[in-house]
Amino acid sequence: MEEVEQPEVAADESPAGEENDPTLKAIIEAAIYITDEPLAAEQIAAALERPLDRVTEVLAQLTAEYAAPDRGLAVRELAGGYKMSTKAEHHDAVRRFVKNLQPPLKLSMAALETLAVIAYKQPITAPEIMEIRGVQGAGVLKTLLDRKLIAAAGRKQVIGKPITYKTTREFLIQFGLDSLAELPTLKEFEDLGRLALGEEEDGSESEPEAEPEADATESQTTEDDRLGHQQPDAVSADAESQTTEGDHVEHEPESQTIEEDRLRHEDDSLHQRPDA
Repeated sequence: MEEVEQPEVAADESPAGEENDPTLKAIIEAAIYITDEPLAAEQIAAALERPLDRVTEVLAQLTAEYAAPDRGLAVRELAGGYKMSTKAEHHDAVRRFVKNLQPPLKLSMAALETLAVIAYKQPITAPEIMEIRGVQGAGVLKTLLDRKLIAAAGRKQVIGKPITYKTTREFLIQFGLDSLAELPTLKEFEDLGRLALGEEEDGSESEPEAEPEADATESQTTEDDRLGHQQPDAVSADAESQTTEGDHVEHEPESQTIEEDRLRHEDDSLHQRPDA
């Protein structure tokens, strides 16, 4: 009997094709890069719904690849997880580079207003900017020129030939724009302003709901005032009645004294008659 040869299955083949999935390594690498805390292999496997053995294998590959001397970053195993960081041997060079970086862009409200006018109206002259803003802005223009956010665009062919200004490539970089076409339109600004105004009106309409409580408080105060006015009147009436009774008691001893005087006179008259 002839033996039938069975076809050999490649060792690197798997039913789901997970072993050769090139995106798995890229996803795990990106996940380690964006997280601040070390990621455990179990966390990654549960989030990606992949076998733990396969995730552990990919992490080992990434660790070996980033350990090469031509890599400035390293995938290190820290506190039971994996974290991406700069290599210790490059710390001094990186620290010097960070110290030489320019400070973050900070502009005053006047500078932002002037920059917005130039961005939407360029090329524009300094008098035209002043007319739109309504204030002098020579110092603001100098600040924007020093920051390389604007540059001279030539001269306008009018009397005096004033300098015109435009935005620069640095302006696009600082504000994350590919071109001036990505600037919000004036209609979008109007819609945002209208939306904000509508929210303020909704807030003001909801405020009168607290009026019933104020009315109840006012009615309670009125009732207290009424009782307060009545109580002194009642006290006064009681005091007056007590005073009248006191006067009546005081008059009784006086009448008793008159009666005693009358009896005394009668006794005197009786004593005088026998002498007559």
